[in-house]
Amino acid sequence: MEFMKTLFFDLKFSVGLLSLCCCSCSMQKIYMMKPPVKPQYEQITFIELMKKYMDKDISGQKSIEGIYSVSASATKKSKGLFSSTEKEKTLDQKENYAMVAIISDHSKNNREYIEIPMDKDNLYSYPIRGEFTTASDGNILVLKHFEPKGKILSYSIAFDQEKDILEGIRTESSGGTTRTYKLTFLKMYPKPQAQK
Repeated sequence: MEFMKTLFFDLKFSVGLLSLCCCSCSMQKIYMMKPPVKPQYEQITFIELMKKYMDKDISGQKSIEGIYSVSASATKKSKGLFSSTEKEKTLDQKENYAMVAIISDHSKNNREYIEIPMDKDNLYSYPIRGEFTTASDGNILVLKHFEPKGKILSYSIAFDQEKDILEGIRTESSGGTTRTYKLTFLKMYPKPQAQK
């Protein structure tokens, strides 16, 4: 009989504890379902902030700063086993796959510009995905592009100021095969005064 009383008490206690947990979870769900509080101050997105930065007066400067749409392609050239003819094959083609901001930054590592992806909203910080430095010729740059797992890819970049395009090339050779990777940055903002 004593065993039954203890079992009954343990069962009542377990049911009570379970009810308390369920009630607590339900209250938390109700709290989470409340409509979001409207911010007290006017808000600005990262893209709007970048546009305001780009609108600063840079007259007379030859600058690559801007917001760009990025496209990429990869091709492979190789000769057949018993052929002297070289064949080219497209391995990958991505049009306008990313939106990035390129902004001036002389803070460290002798870099002149940094590349920041703009595809995500409301982040607390934004990753630096690339560093640009000018080569000896004024419209040739070197891009160090940071990949996952610490890999760094280097591209030679040509800047066409009239068309507001940056074109980068990177090649890898192995045996009789050459792979060519191309990045194209098309400036979306700010546009030259004549196009506005």
